[in-house]
Order: sequence, then C-alpha cells, then structure tokens
Amino acid sequence: MRSMARAVSVVAVAAVAVAVPDWSGRAAQAPPAVILVTLDGARVEEIFGGLDVAVLKSTIGADAKVEANATFQRFWAPTPEARRSRLLPFFWDTLMRDAGSIAGNRALGSDVHVTNRLWFSYPGYSELLVGAAHDDVIKSNDATQNPYPTALEFLRQKLGASPNGVGLFSAWSVFRAIGESRPGTITINAGYQRYDHPDPAIRALGDRQFETPTPWDSVRHDLYTFQFAMAHLATYRPRVMYLALGETDDWAHDGRYDRVLDAYARSDRYLKELWAWVESQPDYRGRTSLLITTDHGRGRTPGDWREHGAKYPGAGDTWMAFVSPGLSTRGEWRDHAPITASQAAATLITWMGYDWREFNPAAAPPIAVR
Repeated sequence: MRSMARAVSVVAVAAVAVAVPDWSGRAAQAPPAVILVTLDGARVEEIFGGLDVAVLKSTIGADAKVEANATFQRFWAPTPEARRSRLLPFFWDTLMRDAGSIAGNRALGSDVHVTNRLWFSYPGYSELLVGAAHDDVIKSNDATQNPYPTALEFLRQKLGASPNGVGLFSAWSVFRAIGESRPGTITINAGYQRYDHPDPAIRALGDRQFETPTPWDSVRHDLYTFQFAMAHLATYRPRVMYLALGETDDWAHDGRYDRVLDAYARSDRYLKELWAWVESQPDYRGRTSLLITTDHGRGRTPGDWREHGAKYPGAGDTWMAFVSPGLSTRGEWRDHAPITASQAAATLITWMGYDWREFNPAAAPPIAVR
C-alpha cells in the first residue's frame, strides 16, 4: 500500500448472467448481508502456490541453507496445492472446498486484474468500491477524500440504515478517505484510531494499539482491525461490512518474507473465525455473502516481489474469491472471460438484491458467478 507509483476441485465457469442468491424461504426479519475482505498486495503466487522458495532464498543470504530455515520448515510442501494449504489451510481446505470458489489462477486460464493503470493501493481500492478506475483523479496514495460515491454508501442508503449499519475497518488510515465520498456516511475505523465501542474491553484494546506500534506510521497491526470489526458485527449487526487487512503488503515492502507468510497465516485464522461467527448467528447464517480479494498484485520475481506499481510486471494481476448462498461453483475457476476488480461493486450490490445501475450505470457489471 505504501508504493506509489488439500487440493480443491477445478471447475469450468462460463460467462453467464450473474446469479442472485436465493433468499426465498428465509426469515423476513433477516435481510441478506455482504462482507468484503481484502488482503493488501496479496500476490497470486502465494494465494495459488503458497511459499515461493525462490523469494525466500533471496531473503536469507546466498550461503544459508533454505532447508534449515524455520519459515521453509513451516510452510514447505512438494506441490503448489499442498503449499497453499499449508499457508492458508482454512481458506483452501474448508472455505473454497465446501462453500465457495476462486478465480485468478492463470495456469488454469483464469484472469483477474485491475483496470487502473497505476497498480497501487488507493486506485485499486477505489476501483473495487466505485466500480471503475479514475486514473486522472485517483493517482496517489494521499489521504484525499474520494470524490466518487462508493457501493458502501449506496447500500447504506438503500437499506435505510444508520452509519453503524455499514462498517469499514482497515489497518490503513487512508481508508478514512477512500471508503466514502461524504464523511460520516458510514462507520469507518482505520489506522491508528480509537474505536468508541460500548464494551470497555474493546475500548482498552483500542488504547493498546498505540502501545504496540508497527514500523509504519499509517498502518496498525491487523489484529486490532480484525477485533474491532468482529466487535462491530456482534454489537451493531451491520448488513454490510468491509474488513481491509494490510500486513501482507507492508512486510513485503520491508523485505520480510517470513513475516509476509506469517501475515497470510494470521489472515487465514481471521477468516476462519469470521466464518465460524457468521455460521453461528441465525440472522447471518445462510444469508451472508463474502467477496475476498486484493487491491493489486506485485512483482513476480525475487528481484521485484517487494514492490508494485506500473513498472512492475505482475502488479496488475489479482484474484477474487466468492462465497454466497445459492452459488454452486466450488474450487478454482477455469477458462472464463476475464474478471476485473471494477466488477466488485456491482457484484456486492447485486448480492444484496439491488440494481447496480441505480448506483452507477457506467460501473462495470456484476461478475458472472453461478
């Protein structure tokens, strides 16, 4: 974000009309819900292949034996499928096997990419939320208010919800500007920011974040972001939530591949806890859709994996996972029309049962998930 510039089944997915989850027969008092989750700068190489040994070797020194390295011993397995399950066991061995599907593995003819030409964070996140790239306006990571209404604002208005009815919790402070065009429309807690929650234990956790600083002024540890988001879910029961995790990107910029992989593993545990909570709540179970993705990719090689931006090949390649009631596709997508990050906004709106054209007729259309 700081830059400027066990195996599942493989399925074929055709370009079909977007499927709206079937909410018939569900309790009328429990409307649908959507949760967007992003892992900042999460490379396709790790998502689909787990530990990248070439990258690890480049970080431990030419004379070091990789087999003796603790990170290698923790995450190594002989095949890409086994390595990704070592890194993201819940995501691959439960969520994608039993409840969802994922696109973006180019080895299977699955292309997911951003449409902005800048390949860094603010343009990527804005594209996800507003349904289009605006490279002439959104061209830095400066904390400038997003001039374009976001899908989160639209959904709050359609739901007739209070600001707490739509929550955005992020590790990165700039999300206070990215997430809404009109400040105060939705609940945003991002970066080093206290969370005024009724539970004193959560408020105390909010204080503790300032006592455990990261190496980055604008990005706090993902743990705090996740705990605040879960507290918000449990207390305010929002129908729309966005959880934006950041450490997968920032440790990469620092060249700490060991901590990058640690961040992936923690994110997997957070997804497990989030999904277990959703499945345990009568007003969320069977009514909640998850879209999990990233804002950009990063360089493909040991020489440029730390970076992203327009001059790094691979930094525009992304991935996207889908979990939603009524959608039957499981495992990996194969041989389909390209998917773009700009389609996420319309997909979330459609999953909530609204017309994305009312939000923005110029936005990219929903993704053809079935």
